[in-house]
Amino acid sequence: MNRRPASCAQPAAPGSGPVAPGLRRPSTSTAETVLRPATEADVGAVTHCVTAAYEHYRARLGRMPAPMLQDYKEVIRRHEVFVALADQSLCGVVVLKRTEEGFLLDNVAVSPAAQGSGIGRRLLQLAEQRARAAGYDAIYLYTHEKMLENRALYARIGYEEFARRTERGLARVYLRKRLGPARLSPAC
Repeated sequence: MNRRPASCAQPAAPGSGPVAPGLRRPSTSTAETVLRPATEADVGAVTHCVTAAYEHYRARLGRMPAPMLQDYKEVIRRHEVFVALADQSLCGVVVLKRTEEGFLLDNVAVSPAAQGSGIGRRLLQLAEQRARAAGYDAIYLYTHEKMLENRALYARIGYEEFARRTERGLARVYLRKRLGPARLSPAC
């Protein structure tokens, strides 16, 4: 069941970019959730969203999670980044990268107020669509070994562990999901 987010991150900047074709879908609530490519105007709201989404992990990890340390102006400039807007407020972000290992879902973050609303699921689906469109048959990600909730979620949606590595002092679990052919939507 989708619930409408009470509020999300800071409002996205007006005129912060067009909605990409095929990424707009009306929701069943009075709020419309829009997914669109991030722009430089979104940097502050993206940073706020990521910080809010990962803040509760600081105590568990004994340090700031890696996504909280990113320069999102540079990330948006160099990689594929999409944002989710509900009631014109940025409440989710996904960062996608092409690496030597394949198509990386580098980060997905949903503001605490919007968690459980289906926005995270839509961002994950978008990541898979982008991987397929780029010709990849799998998508991979990594998460900290202590982020147990994330690992359980990814296992439920088809990701399988394929490696563990310690990088920059972070104990990471690498997960991969094999992608089937893209599903075609029926014509309206």
